[in-house]
Amino acid sequence: MSTQTKTGTPNDPVDHRYTRDITVGKNGVPVAKAKTSGGGYRTYEIHQRMRPGETTAKMTPTRLISDEYLTNPYAPLEVLRENYPCYRDWIANAYWITQYNDVTSIFVDDANFETRSKAWFYGIEGFGRDLGGEIPVLTAQATRIDENASAIAERLVDEMVTAGQADLALDFAARFPMELLGCALDLPEADMPKFIEQYWHMQRGYNWEPRSEQAGKTAIEELSAYFQALVDVRRANPGDDMVSAIAELELDGGPATGADVVATLLEADHETLHGGFANMWFQLLTNPDQLQVIKDDRRFIKFAWFETLRHSTPVINAPRFARHEVERFGLMLPEGGTVNCSAAAANRDPRIYTDPDTFDVKRKDMCQREPRGMYRADGLPAGIAFGLGAPTKHPAVPEDRPRSIYAITRDVVVTASNILLDKMPNIRLQDGATPEMRSLRIGEMHTCWHLPISF
Repeated sequence: MSTQTKTGTPNDPVDHRYTRDITVGKNGVPVAKAKTSGGGYRTYEIHQRMRPGETTAKMTPTRLISDEYLTNPYAPLEVLRENYPCYRDWIANAYWITQYNDVTSIFVDDANFETRSKAWFYGIEGFGRDLGGEIPVLTAQATRIDENASAIAERLVDEMVTAGQADLALDFAARFPMELLGCALDLPEADMPKFIEQYWHMQRGYNWEPRSEQAGKTAIEELSAYFQALVDVRRANPGDDMVSAIAELELDGGPATGADVVATLLEADHETLHGGFANMWFQLLTNPDQLQVIKDDRRFIKFAWFETLRHSTPVINAPRFARHEVERFGLMLPEGGTVNCSAAAANRDPRIYTDPDTFDVKRKDMCQREPRGMYRADGLPAGIAFGLGAPTKHPAVPEDRPRSIYAITRDVVVTASNILLDKMPNIRLQDGATPEMRSLRIGEMHTCWHLPISF
């Protein structure tokens, strides 16, 4: 539906040459179409046109939604990166950006591009406040994780050793982050199975599949009611957990609610630790020479993690949206246009990394510069990791706040991997196992879901 607004001031006549029709597009962004008395093209028309002589014969858009892409996105993305670094995807109505410097330039350009919340994709903006950036909440999260990560990892590894066989992806990589989250929230053990089920419905529902979206919305409603009861209890009797920290916040919009807790959980990263840990151990177990490196010198566990974020990052793509009409890469992008920033392609850009398809924990070119010539303030050299957000602007060891989520995630990976090696010194793939990394659906994390091991 269109509405009409007019330019000009109360004392000036309206110049009808610049009357604007405001139309709300399917993506929710108002699209202004200026009517001028002269000729010329609007950018939306340019956006819809292929320039004469332009061809993308080396890439069929259906490859980007194929089973091949779910399993091995790197092959089609290499075609884009080396031939069409700004690729017009007519099926998805989006642009793909695949070279490292281009991706990072879009990633940090908040003047021209924005990242939209998961709540926006659900169509429930305003249902709760994301309080994950509040210092008391960050402090509670870091403190609880630091105090309990080792004990949780030891218990999970002991369970696998006792069983005599294990699937490292299912029995550890999938469980460890959820156990840490439950501990950070101080959830009763009896409530964990239901919480995990609802949490996964919530996190998988914001993409595009209608049944998953409905399941996600139902989970959000149920989790909001559950956490409202916890907020009420912990406001009266606070602890050192995240729910207590949220309950005690003094907010301009009124006291914190269960919906605020759920909004905070929804917008937080849930994929990097789960998917990254599984991918790191997939690479180590399928490259025994690299596994031997970390066995010989445990200091390289940290660098194995950095190399995983570069080589096999679980969050392989992130959409950004043009705030307004913007010219970039020789094209005019329309207001609201979707720009798919591909970490999977950028992190293997041969312009930045030597032999980029090789997993090498002793890689010498990991400390690359971030966009605009700045090094990461937290001192963590790695590839683009969308799940963890933009590099922190704070010092590596801040005095007035907890260390970054990059550092916390790195530390728990190192802790868990050391425990794994201590208790399973002969860890290896099960004979005959052929694990693979894949996304379950388009838009979801790319990880190893089954990793059978012997020890």
